[in-house]
Formats: sequence, structure tokens, C-alpha cells
Amino acid sequence: MTEGGTSARSDLWGGAGWAGFGLLIVVLAWRMERFESMGAELYTMPGFVPGMLGGVLLLLGTVLMLRSWLRIRQQSGTPTAQPLFNRRIGITLALSLTYAAGLIGRVPFWFATGVFVAAFVALFAPPEHSAARRLTVSLLAGVLTSAVVTTVFQQIFLVRLP
Repeated sequence: MTEGGTSARSDLWGGAGWAGFGLLIVVLAWRMERFESMGAELYTMPGFVPGMLGGVLLLLGTVLMLRSWLRIRQQSGTPTAQPLFNRRIGITLALSLTYAAGLIGRVPFWFATGVFVAAFVALFAPPEHSAARRLTVSLLAGVLTSAVVTTVFQQIFLVRLP
């Protein structure tokens, strides 16, 4: 175990997974129809935003891999292997599935997003923070994230949200 309670080797594998996922998104976004015959420009093409997000995932996954590889080289001895599936991943999966399958389409998007972000921040807040601080930060994060995401998608990308 090293800084932050994660092993360098698990970060290396996690980074590889995120980089591979990002690359897959970039490739699939590039293959999407561009609607050039209809006069579409670069920023209005359907694959633009997914391609940008995939590129960010690819970049950040590569950075995580590089950092963990450097940590592995600096460590002496054999690092202990960490389980691939742990409590935090289980909580993340449960929250994500509840958001995607349970809330989206059943309640307004802004509400579902606010509840998801607030719950996520509250559950993963540092335990040394007081309950009042965790509650305040999580509610603020939920409200602000919901407002920004809803505004950006509806006003800038002109997407009708469920």
C-alpha cells in the first residue's frame, strides 16, 4: 500500500482500463456519421462531444498509468496486490445504476443529477470532516452540478433532457 491507500499496480491496471475505454470511445465517435452532406460543421457533428470525452479519458488514463509506473519503479520490494473489486467500487456501481436505471426518465433530469452527485459526494467525503460539513458540501455540489450540467446541455448543446 502506498499514498492514498491504493497500490501502484492497481493504478496501473485501472489507468490501462480507462485509457482503453477512452480509445474505444474515440474510435467509435470517429466512425459516426458526420452529416457533411447536410452542411454539418465540426462542432455540430454527433460524435464530437463523445470523441472529446473519450480523448480526455484516454489522456487521464495514460497519465495514471505513467504515474503508477513511476511509483512501481521507486518502490522497493514486492507490492501487495489489491483486490480489483472493493467496497468503494461496489458503492459507485450501485449509485450509478440507481441513477441510470432508477432515476433517469422517472424524475426530472436536474433532480436526478442533483441527488446522484449529492449522494456520491456525501458517501465519499473524508470521514474526518464533520457531518455538517459533509452535508453542506454534498448538497452544494449536487445543486451546482445539476444546474451547470442542465444549463450547458439545454442552452449550449440544445439537448432536450428527460
